[in-house]
Amino acid sequence: MRLHRLEIAAFGPFSGTEVIDFDALSDAGLFLIQGRTGAGKTSILDAVCFALYGQVPGVRNAVKGLRSDHAPPGAGPRVVLETTIRGRRLRVSRSPAWERPKLRGSGTTTEHAKVVVEEFEHGGWVGLTTRLDEAGDLVTRMLGMTAVQFCQVAMLPQGEFAGFLRAGADERRKVLERLFAAEVYAQVEKWLAERRAATGREAAGLGARAVSIADRICETTGAAPPREPRPAVPAPRRGEPVVEPFAEVEALPAWAAELAGGQEDVRAVVEALRAGAAATLRAAREELEEARALADRRRRHAEALARRDALAGRAEEKSRLASRLVAAARADLVVPLVRDVQARHGEAGRARRWAEETRARAAALLPPKAPQDVLAKAERDRRDEVAGLEGRRAAAARLRQAGREREVLAGELLRLEPEGARIPAALAELPALVEARRAELDEARVAAAGRSGAAADVRDAGRRLDAAQRRDRVELRLAEAEARYRTAVDAAQDARQAVLDLRQARLDGMAAVLAEELADGEPCRVCGSTEHPAPVTSLALIPTEEQVEEAQAGADAAQDAREQAGTRAGELRTERDELLEIAGEADADALVAELAEAQAALEAAQARAAEAERLEQALHRDEQELDQVRSAQEETSRALTENRTRDRELAAEQARLSAELDEARGGDPTLEARIARLAGEADLIAAAVEAARAYGRAAEELSAARAKAGQEAGEQGFRTPEEVLEAELPDEEQGVLRDRIRRLDDEEAEVRALLGDPELVAAAAAPAPDLPALEAAAVAADAAHTGAANAADRARHRCERLAELRMDLAAAVGAWRPAAGRHEVAERLAGLASGKHPANRHDMSLSAYVLGARLRQVVAAANERLDRMSGGRYALVHTVEKAAGDRARGAGGLGLRVADSWTGLERDPVTLSGGESFITSLALALGLADVVTAEAGGTEIGTLFVDEGFGTLDEETLDEVMDVLDGLRDGGRAVGIVSHVAELRARIPAQLRVTKDRAGSTAAVVV
Repeated sequence: MRLHRLEIAAFGPFSGTEVIDFDALSDAGLFLIQGRTGAGKTSILDAVCFALYGQVPGVRNAVKGLRSDHAPPGAGPRVVLETTIRGRRLRVSRSPAWERPKLRGSGTTTEHAKVVVEEFEHGGWVGLTTRLDEAGDLVTRMLGMTAVQFCQVAMLPQGEFAGFLRAGADERRKVLERLFAAEVYAQVEKWLAERRAATGREAAGLGARAVSIADRICETTGAAPPREPRPAVPAPRRGEPVVEPFAEVEALPAWAAELAGGQEDVRAVVEALRAGAAATLRAAREELEEARALADRRRRHAEALARRDALAGRAEEKSRLASRLVAAARADLVVPLVRDVQARHGEAGRARRWAEETRARAAALLPPKAPQDVLAKAERDRRDEVAGLEGRRAAAARLRQAGREREVLAGELLRLEPEGARIPAALAELPALVEARRAELDEARVAAAGRSGAAADVRDAGRRLDAAQRRDRVELRLAEAEARYRTAVDAAQDARQAVLDLRQARLDGMAAVLAEELADGEPCRVCGSTEHPAPVTSLALIPTEEQVEEAQAGADAAQDAREQAGTRAGELRTERDELLEIAGEADADALVAELAEAQAALEAAQARAAEAERLEQALHRDEQELDQVRSAQEETSRALTENRTRDRELAAEQARLSAELDEARGGDPTLEARIARLAGEADLIAAAVEAARAYGRAAEELSAARAKAGQEAGEQGFRTPEEVLEAELPDEEQGVLRDRIRRLDDEEAEVRALLGDPELVAAAAAPAPDLPALEAAAVAADAAHTGAANAADRARHRCERLAELRMDLAAAVGAWRPAAGRHEVAERLAGLASGKHPANRHDMSLSAYVLGARLRQVVAAANERLDRMSGGRYALVHTVEKAAGDRARGAGGLGLRVADSWTGLERDPVTLSGGESFITSLALALGLADVVTAEAGGTEIGTLFVDEGFGTLDEETLDEVMDVLDGLRDGGRAVGIVSHVAELRARIPAQLRVTKDRAGSTAAVVV
């Protein structure tokens, strides 16, 4: 990264707009930023950091007000930085949030932070983003480092590194963690601690489960648990979960096996007692059952005798039920005929009432007591007249249609008469309008004829402009390709020289190589002698064949790269020459103007051509309109004549049809009303005729049904229909009577069977048994058996339960053992990773170990410069011991000591003087910058700053420091020193002078 230009407006102490040309300062390589205390030297560094990352270094970032207090009220703070990062020229414009006066009224309003990131491409600035988050991500990704890392690498805050040099382990760890990614190792430490706690809880839970099972065994057997204490898991550290030391866990399986053997012996004894009690109980129950069976047979014989006497008294009831069923069966044959007579009697009554009602409604239309043939003739007369009037419906419909047609003709006449008046006026105007439109069209066609020539001019100008733009781009790429070619040439030559040097070195040391292969008694490969009195030795490093071959491969690759770069440059040079033949040396801006002029001429010709097309369409429309008006004049005249003729014809037809319909209507208001009246009268008469016929049929059917019902009733022994209905019995009631008779028969048969049973007869003759005595004996035997069975069941249940618990106990102990082992391993690993385990001899945590490796790299890089600045006296030493004042375990690994070659002793950094602390801190800062740069991906920092501290140096030490800083310019790097030391102003001619006054600070570049 190299800075080119910085513009500061209303930012920090700068009230106006200050422009700093870093290109002019960088040409000198080493430049000085000098000014009085508080003038704003560090604010320039803040502006650079703010432009890139949107924040300022250190604690100053917590201060929200970056706007200058000296700036006018309406002036907004702004920082614009032009820089090159990884070969890309960027311009970053940032404004912090600030309060500006309101445009209307009093008070202020907040202006939010803004950013614009642009890239210089093809001769102009191209916008990349205006979002704050995208701008920060873009800069971080290109530089490969965060804002904190950038401030440590590019701005070398010497004051902070003096604190870093003297800091304890925690402060030094915080600084290193900000710069290097060590989060994963801290997460490993945390994970191991959590794993230790988790395995401890797991072991405690599994041990508690085993003890719980042992407690359940004690509850089952009534035995006491074993008490043989011994540690089950390692004792926990302070602050860690407690793992219960279950001392009896290992002894529990054997203890449970011993209890199981005793319970099996008890179970065998009680099983024998239960078998004897069961035999006694069976004998008592058999004797009791036999006695109960005899008593039951005696009871059943006595009950059968009582039931036989009761059935003899119910014989009369059975006879009465049978007679009722026979009468109901005869009535079932006559009841349907009686019901049919009743139904037909009702139908005849309804038919008579219907006939009387219809005859009354038609009485006004017919003579009194007219027979059915008169009624039928009256109906036919009316229906014949209705059929004749139906033919008149077409005449009525035609009359209505003629009226509608005359209304349509009247409306058409109202439309045609104004149209006939308009057409003559249009015929007088349109011919002149057509002639004027034709003249305009001819003029536009003449102007549009130059369109093809203008288009050719535009194509030619565009082709030349495109060639000129491509020529400019190719020239830029050609310059880059030639630069790469020159670089490739240098690299190829260097690689070739390196191969030659290696080969020469190997040839020079070949004798020593051969001497190393000599062995006593074996012949020399050069002279063949088996004696080797003085083999050659070499103190110089002799390259191997592999190193020579590797260097040769690198040289071949560099040569291939050189040839490819030369080929690419030749291709671009040929392409540029071809484009020069097309565009010449004309400037692209002039060709742009020429193209614009040609396009304007083409657009004018195209506009006239479009106007000609429009005029041609308008002329066509006018000519069509003239033809249409002429045709419309003829059509309108013909339509008016036809309209008037047709209206006269329809009026005559209306008069004729009206006379015919008046004659057919008679006294009714309309033809439809007369047809509806006659049809209604005919329907009424027809209904009266049908009702009379239905009544006659119903009376005949009723007489026939009465005769048939009387005959059937006499045959079944009934005198009247009422007797038939009285004897009728529903099927459900008949079923009930049948069931009662069947039950009486079944009971008589059952009583006869019981009284004839030989077992019941013999039991009635035998003596009665003593049931109470036998029951008492059975109860006593059952109680004895129940007690023995309960004891046996309890013994069996205890044995079965004990077997289940023993299996659970074995599984629980088996699960507990590996958990306790895992906890021991986790506890040891967590202690080692945190540095708090006795096995960690250095008391160093894992993250401190990783950061210690980074610190060793920093110390190695710092000592290269500290050796020069201190005249070879001092060197930094990394130590795993704790820093002074650190008492916590795990705080080792990040210690720093200073080795003094004059005394041969190592000193604590706090014992260094001010100047010694400065050079040591500066060396440490430069070393850390190198390591952070490599860690971030090797991003080259082309411009860096060293802030203050030179006032503590003597003249000789200052010379050494300046030599080291001057060496930082290797590779084209520019170094800015921020200081107000007067001697530096004389040593460094290129300066950025910052001055302050009441109106704010200003900056000026002096080269």
